[in-house]
Amino acid sequence: MSKYEPLGEYLKGQGKDLVPMTFAEIERVTGVKLPASAIKHRPWWSNNPDNSVMTKVWLDAGFESEQVDMEKRKLVFKRVRAANTGDGAKEKPFHPAYGFMKGLVRIMPGTDITQPADPELADYLDAKYGPEK
Repeated sequence: MSKYEPLGEYLKGQGKDLVPMTFAEIERVTGVKLPASAIKHRPWWSNNPDNSVMTKVWLDAGFESEQVDMEKRKLVFKRVRAANTGDGAKEKPFHPAYGFMKGLVRIMPGTDITQPADPELADYLDAKYGPEK
């Protein structure tokens, strides 16, 4: 496990596709000071997987770096795909609206939700198209 893994876990836990961060926030999340090359050289933040151990962490989490501002020491991580879980499978992040209506709709026991709610509609459809087979 690399010292930058906490950044990957942090990014995976974000419910949004764009995660703006300052260099100081990255250091806070990882608990490790960024190397001098990360502060001085823009190419350090490229999305080349052979660039650094930290690059592999954010790529494996399903993100790419963009909008890197070296003067203000900030960037945006953008979700580009589901995260790698390490076993070949990928995590499927849920849409933020997933489950927001849970518990709001109740179906009474014994109700067949596959049948038309209006019995006359069923008779009309049977007359027009024939009975269900």
